[in-house]
Amino acid sequence: MSDTPDTPEPGAAPPGPTATVLTVDDETAVLSALRRLLRGRGYTVLQAPGGAEGLALLREHKVDLVLSDMRMPGMDGVQFLEGVRAHDPAIARVLLTGYADISATIAAVNRGEIQRYLSKPWDDQELLLTLQEVLRRRELERQNHALQALTTQQNEELRQLNATLESRVASRTAEITQINGMLEAAYEDLDRQFTLSVKVFAGLLEMRENGIAGHSRRVAVMAQAVAQHMGLSPREQRDVHLGALLHDVGKIGFPDHMLGQPTSTYSVDDMARYRRHPQDGETALMALSEMQGVARIIRQHHERFDGSGFPDQLSGDTICKGARIVAAASDYDGLLHGMLAQRHYKADEARELLRSAGGSHYDPQVVSALLEVLAALDAAVPAERQIHARDLRAGMVLSRDLLSPRGAILLAAGYVFEAHIVERVQGFANREGANLMLTVRNDDAVAHLPAPAAAQPSPAEAAA
Repeated sequence: MSDTPDTPEPGAAPPGPTATVLTVDDETAVLSALRRLLRGRGYTVLQAPGGAEGLALLREHKVDLVLSDMRMPGMDGVQFLEGVRAHDPAIARVLLTGYADISATIAAVNRGEIQRYLSKPWDDQELLLTLQEVLRRRELERQNHALQALTTQQNEELRQLNATLESRVASRTAEITQINGMLEAAYEDLDRQFTLSVKVFAGLLEMRENGIAGHSRRVAVMAQAVAQHMGLSPREQRDVHLGALLHDVGKIGFPDHMLGQPTSTYSVDDMARYRRHPQDGETALMALSEMQGVARIIRQHHERFDGSGFPDQLSGDTICKGARIVAAASDYDGLLHGMLAQRHYKADEARELLRSAGGSHYDPQVVSALLEVLAALDAAVPAERQIHARDLRAGMVLSRDLLSPRGAILLAAGYVFEAHIVERVQGFANREGANLMLTVRNDDAVAHLPAPAAAQPSPAEAAA
C-alpha cells in the first residue's frame, strides 16, 4: 500500500525536505505506529506487509530509505534488504531487530549492507534521529560523487585552456582549491558521523534493562588518554578509542540478567557464554576492512599479561597494546561500578588492585600510564555548573548524565559537545518546550592530561 504525507500534527517539528520512506513489517500495529510517527514529520510513507510486496513497491516508486523488520514470514529481513541493495544500492537501508537476532543482524550487515539497525521496541526520538542521520549521510555521499565529477570536468577544462587562457587557468585553480577544501570538509564530516555512529551503536547495549550506562564511553575516554600518554600513533589512538567503545559488542545477545550481574556471580553456563563474547565481537566487525585493528582489540581485551586470560591464552607483547590498554581501563571502571564483583570499590581501592595485578593480569607499563592519567584527571576536574540548553556551546563537557524526560540516558557524563550535537539538544528543548538544564564542567579536564611520553622505536625501526 502507498501513502502520502498528512498535515503535521499540532506541536510537531516542521517537516524538512521531503523524503520517501518504505516501511516493511508483517505486523499491522507496527506499520500503523511507524506511519503515524513518520507522516507527522513530513515524510512520504510507503508500506508493505512483507518483502515481496516491498520489492514490488520499489519498482513503482522512487524510495530514499527502507526501514525493514528482521523476522517476517516468507522473505525475511536479510533476503529483502539484499534484494533492495540489488535493486538500487543508493537506497539507504535500516533494520529493525530484536537483541536476540545477532546472527541475523550480522547477515544483514554483510549481505544487505545496512547502514544502521535499531532494536524493538524503538524509541521514537532515536528512530527519527537515526533516519535523519542516514539520509544526511546518503546526501553527503551523493554530493561527494557530484563534487568529484565536477573536479574531473574542471581539470579537463584547465588542460584545454592552459595554452592560451592563463587568467582563466588561475581562476579555475582557485575554484579547484575551494572544491578540494569542500571535499576535505565533507570527508571529515563523514568521519565524524562514523565515529558518532559507533558511539550510538555502543550505547544500544547500555540502553537494555540492567545495562551499565556510560561504561563504554568512560572506558573510551580513559583508554584514549592512556594511548596518547604512551605515545601511540594517531591511527593507533583512534583504534583504541573505537575498540574501547565497542569492546562489549559481543554481549549484545546476552540475556538481561547477565548484563546487570557481576561476573563473579555468574553460573557455569553464564560464564561459558561470557567467555565467548570477545570472539562474537570480533565476528561482528569481520566485514569492515577498516576496523580490523579494532576487531583485534575486541578479541584480545580479556587476555592476561601472564597468559591466564581468554580466548587464546596470549601473554606479554603477543597481546596487542590497544587490548592491554582497554583491559586495564575496562576493569578499573568495572570495579568502580560493581560489574566485576558484588561490591563497588572506591577509586583508591580500585587503583591499588590494578597496581598489585601489574605483571600478572595487566601490562605494568599500561597500569603505570593509566594511574598517571587518572591522577592528572583528578587534579584537573574543575567545579561544575548548571546551564540552560540555550547557553550550551561546543567544547563544553557534561559532568553528569543527561537524561530524557522518561529517564533514558541521552548523553553520558564526560561527553564533549560538538557543534551539531549542541544544535540538536537546543532543537530538542525548543520542540518539547522543556526547561532543559545541563550540568557541565567549568573547563575541559582533557586539556590538562600529562604530555605524551616519547614514542619508543620498534625493534625493526631500531635495527633500520
